[in-house]
Formats: sequence, C-alpha cells, structure tokens
Amino acid sequence: SFSSSSSSHALQGSQLFFSGVSSVRALLTVLILCYINLLNYMDRFTVAGTRSSFKVCFILVVFICSYMFLAPLFGYLGDRYNRKIIMSFGISFWSLVTLASSYTPKEHFWALLLTRGLVGVGEASYSTIAPTIIADLYVKGKRTTMLSIFYFAIPVGSGLGYIVGSQVSNAAKNWHWALRVTPALGLVAVLLLLFVVKEPKRGAIEAQQDHHLDRTSWLTDLLALSKNYSFVLSTFGFTAVAFVTGSLALWAPTFLLRAAIFSGERAPCVDEQCSTSESLIFGIITCVTGVLGVASGVQVSRQLRKKTSRADPLVCAAGLLLSAPFLYLAIVFAEASTIATYVFIFFGETFLSMNWAIVADILLYVVVPTRRSTAEALQIVISHLLGDAGSPYLIGVVSDSLKKTDSFLWQFRSLQLSLLLCSFVAVVGGAFFLATALFIEQDRHRAENYDPTGETHRAAAGPAADVTIT
Repeated sequence: SFSSSSSSHALQGSQLFFSGVSSVRALLTVLILCYINLLNYMDRFTVAGTRSSFKVCFILVVFICSYMFLAPLFGYLGDRYNRKIIMSFGISFWSLVTLASSYTPKEHFWALLLTRGLVGVGEASYSTIAPTIIADLYVKGKRTTMLSIFYFAIPVGSGLGYIVGSQVSNAAKNWHWALRVTPALGLVAVLLLLFVVKEPKRGAIEAQQDHHLDRTSWLTDLLALSKNYSFVLSTFGFTAVAFVTGSLALWAPTFLLRAAIFSGERAPCVDEQCSTSESLIFGIITCVTGVLGVASGVQVSRQLRKKTSRADPLVCAAGLLLSAPFLYLAIVFAEASTIATYVFIFFGETFLSMNWAIVADILLYVVVPTRRSTAEALQIVISHLLGDAGSPYLIGVVSDSLKKTDSFLWQFRSLQLSLLLCSFVAVVGGAFFLATALFIEQDRHRAENYDPTGETHRAAAGPAADVTIT
C-alpha cells in the first residue's frame, strides 16, 4: 500500500539522516563484516585441523595472548578514530603475516609461534570494532537480527577451519598449504572495506535530542564499565562459553580419535600427519550447530522479550545450563557408542551456540556508544584470559596428571576425565547469566538515557532529565 511504502521510505531516510549510511550500504556493510568474521575464525582454527594437539595448544595460546593484550589498544582507538581505516590496516597485516607463517620450516617451530602471535594484531583490530559499527547502523530488533547474521560466521568459520585445515593438508601432504587459503581472501576483504563500507556516525542513530554524549578518558570509561553489573556478569558468563568452546576446539577431535582407537574402531596412528575423519566430522557439526544455535537463540529471545525484559540473559543461561548435561553424556558415552557421542555433541554445541549474538546485543545496549569498542576489548581480554587462552592447556595438564601409563587406554581415559571439567564450567557460566538478569533492566535504562550513574532515574518513572557525560 501507499502508506506502508511511505513508512518504509521514511524509515530508510531516517537511517540515512542519523547514521549517514543508506539502508542498502548498511546491509552490504554487515555482509562484508560477516565475511571478514568468517575468515577470522576460519584462519584461527585451520591450524587445529592440521597439527598435533600439544603443538596446536602452544600456537593457539600464543595467538590468543597477543590478540588479548592488543584488544584494549584497538578498543581505545576504535572509540576515537576512523574504524574503517583501523580495520583495513589490521586485516592487511593479518593477511600478510598469515601468508608468512605458511613458509616457516618444520624445524623452526618458534618462527611459526611468532607469526601466529602477530596474527593477533589483525584480529584484535577487527573483533573490537566490527560489532560497534553494526550498532551504529541499526537499533533494537533490527540490530539483533544483523548481529545474528554477523555471529553466524563464528561457528561456520570455525567449522570451515577444521575442514579446510584437515582436507587441504591431507590433499597437499603438507600442512603449510592450509595456511595459504585465507590470506588472499583477506586482501579481498580489505578492498571491500575501503571501497564499499562507509563509516557511520558514532551513536547518532540512537541519540536522543535531550541528551548529549561526549568522549571521556580511558580510565573513566574503565571505571564506568566496572560498575556496569550487566556488562561484568555477562562477560564472566561469556568467559565460560569461551572456556568450553576453546577446550572442545582443540581436544574434541583428538578425544574422538582416541575413543575410536580405544573401542577398536580405528587402528592407532603414530605419524604426525594422520588422515582421520574426526576433524572433518567435528567441523561439519560445528558449522551446523552454530547456525542452529545462533538462530534459535535469537528467535527464542525475541519471543521471550514479549513477556519479560530480562529475556536475553535468561536465554543465555538456559543455553549453558542445557549444554552441560549433553556435553557430559557425549564424553561419558564416547567409549560405548560413536553415534551417540556425535548426537550428544550436536545438541551440546547447539545449546552452547545460543549465546553468541545475544551476548553481543547485551553489551551494545547496556553500554553507551562512546565506550562500546573499549567494552568489546575488555570483554575479549577477560573471556580469553580466563577462558580459551588457558583452557586447552589446562585440559592437557589435567589429562597428563591423571594418566598412569602411556597406553591407549590411559590416553583416552585421562582426557575423558579432564574434559568433564567443561560441563562444570558451563553450569557456572549459566549462574553468571542468571545473575545478569537481576541488573539488566536498570543498566539498559541508564545506557539508553546516557546516564553514567543512574541517579536521575531511580526516583521516578517520569521523562529523563538532560544528561551530559564530560
């Protein structure tokens, strides 16, 4: 009808007026960011599909540490300077270093560690900034939808990393070739960033006429974020997700292989380059469950929001609490039934993936626009420091401490017992999200009204007073 068409044009015009970006270019921007995010996680887990577990453990830890420590720097820059230029530089650097890492000789493992560590520079520049650009292009339900599209790339990219890593290295008989897939695609991403993406006005699309928001010092930002209970608690909840996914990312294919050897389904392999199906199957499961989990999490949250404003943290809590028993059953049934193990992994990872887009949405609506990149960086630091930076190593150490002999029985049994820790951590993460639900309403209200303290809104439910952050 004419009225609906006029309304649609008015909405598009409003978006262009506030953000400075047309609706078509905004959609293209999200798709480009999604493509880069997919490359990000595809590259990160390519190595996991090619090398022995302990070497991969060191490589991932070095990468995550550099990524983690550089995130605050790019968070600071992302809140103050042109985000498109920062991302373009980071992705260019990431592509070149990734290509360089593919030429490191086998005897110089330290060179591979160094180059994979430098990859963290590029990924830190992107991960802290990309969600804030989406937040400056869309609001409310539309933002949630676009974030879900963006976060589809995490499980899909991770799964493709396993598949590409294992299949390319097996086909080429050389794991170096697996690292040469993403650099060329990364340079394409840089060109798309430079010539298609337009920098939106920071926070303009959700600004209110009676509120004014100025940039504050970095220390002031950190202090404000530390008092934002929804942000802090949801970050610790997401840390549990990172702990579990990091552990499974490294050890699940190895565990499945050891279970197959223990049950007699597969002959032992003593070579470093073993052709196995576990990485391929786990990669496919990760892709499928990631899409299902993100989509179902967003849909359940959208329906539950009609009944309660605390829907988002409750859905995140449910996802973790439901994943825990399925992960436990997958680990326990590994020696008895391979099919049952894969089924339980499927459900466990589906529930675990329900969190990705929702956690990002929580951060964006409980934090004011000029602090979002810093908040993203802080969440990255905490979730990696206490999550997947150390969880693969911790699982390996616990497994070694439980191993009584180097027999195939104890290689399987010790890893089985150590992986049970993932179920416990998932329950703890669910508790953090339940606690988040207690504060989510007031923190969202404060952020929407650009109120750093909340004092102006505790007394009454009347119109918000003018608030200026200086």
